[in-house]
Amino acid sequence: MAKRKRLMPAQTTYLSGAPEGKSALGGPMSVGAAPIAQVASEAASTAALRELSDVLENARAKGLMIEEVPLSAIDETHLVRDRIEQDAEEMDALVESLRARGQQTPIELVPLETRAGGRSHGLISGWRRLGALKRLYAETSDPKFATVKALIIRPDTAQDAYIAMVEENEIRVNLSHYERARIAVRAMKEEVFPTLKKALQSLFANVPRAKRSKIRSFVTLVEELDAVLFFPTAISEKLGLALVRAMAEDEGFADRLRAALQAAARPTPAEEIEILNRALAEEKDASLTQPVEPQDSGAPAPSRPSTPPGIRTPGAAAGERISVQAAAGVRLGFSPDQNRIELTGDAVDAELVAALRDWLKHR
Repeated sequence: MAKRKRLMPAQTTYLSGAPEGKSALGGPMSVGAAPIAQVASEAASTAALRELSDVLENARAKGLMIEEVPLSAIDETHLVRDRIEQDAEEMDALVESLRARGQQTPIELVPLETRAGGRSHGLISGWRRLGALKRLYAETSDPKFATVKALIIRPDTAQDAYIAMVEENEIRVNLSHYERARIAVRAMKEEVFPTLKKALQSLFANVPRAKRSKIRSFVTLVEELDAVLFFPTAISEKLGLALVRAMAEDEGFADRLRAALQAAARPTPAEEIEILNRALAEEKDASLTQPVEPQDSGAPAPSRPSTPPGIRTPGAAAGERISVQAAAGVRLGFSPDQNRIELTGDAVDAELVAALRDWLKHR
C-alpha cells in the first residue's frame, strides 16, 4: 500500500517575508513588491510632495500663511501710521491678553527690497499688537515674545499698502475723523496719491459720501493745527466742523487759534478742548458785534482762495518718519524730530554721495 504524503499548509508570508537573496549578477534582490509597483509608489510620493510644496508656496505668495518674524526685523515706520496715539488702558489690556493667551491674530507685513538697518519687513497693519509684544519682550526677555505671528503680503502698489492699513483699523477700532484726514494728507505728501481727492476716494472708498465729506473738512484742521495740537483725536465731529467753518469765515481765526494753543499749558485732552471751545465762542461773539457793511454794486464778495493741498507742512508725530521716492532707485526718509535724513536704494552709491557732498557745499 502506497504511503501518502502529508501536505503542509500554505505560508502566507512566504513572498513578503523571504530573506533578501542575490540576483544572478551578485547584487541584492528583493522578492517583495513588484518593481513596477515600487516605482509607481515612489512617483506618487514625489508628486504628493511637489503638490504640497506648490500649495505652501502659493499660500505664502498670497499672504495666507502665518509666519513668525523677529521683532528686530520689522520696520514699523515703513508707512506713516494712521493712528496717532494709543489709549493707555486699552494697551494695558492688550498686553495682559498677550501675556496670558499669546498672540491670537497675526499682523500684516510686507517684505522690503531695500533693507534699512537690517530690517527685512515693513509694518502694514497691527501697530498696537507689535507695540504690545515689544513691551512684553522688554519686560520679560522671554523668547516667546521675541517674534510676532504675521501674514506676509505683497501689495502691488504703495496705494494698496495704505488702503490695507486703513481698512484694517476701520474694521477693528474706528479711527477719529482727525486721524482719517491726517493719513490722507500724509499719504498725499509722500506722493502715494497724486491729489487729496484721490487719497480720500481710495483710502475711504467704502465710506458713505457724506462721511467722506466730513473727513475732507477735517483736512483743514490738519493743515492748520497739526503742528500745535497735543490731543487731536479728542476733537469731536461737531467741534471740528465748527472750527473749520470759523476758519472759512475769518481767515485770521486759524492764526489766533494757534497762538492761543501755544500760549496755554494743556496737560490733558479736556484742557485743550476747553481752549478750542473758548476760542470758538469768542469768534462767534465777535462776529455778532461787528457792523454789517452795506453791499455797494450788488457784485458778489470775493471768496477766500483755498490753500492748495500740500502747501502747508503738517507737523509730524514723535518718532514719525516721512518717506518718499526721491528719484529712480533712491528713497528719501526724513525724521523731523530727530533731524535725520536717510537715503536708501540701488542707486545710492559712491557717485551719489560725492554729488550730494558737492551740492551741500554750494547750496
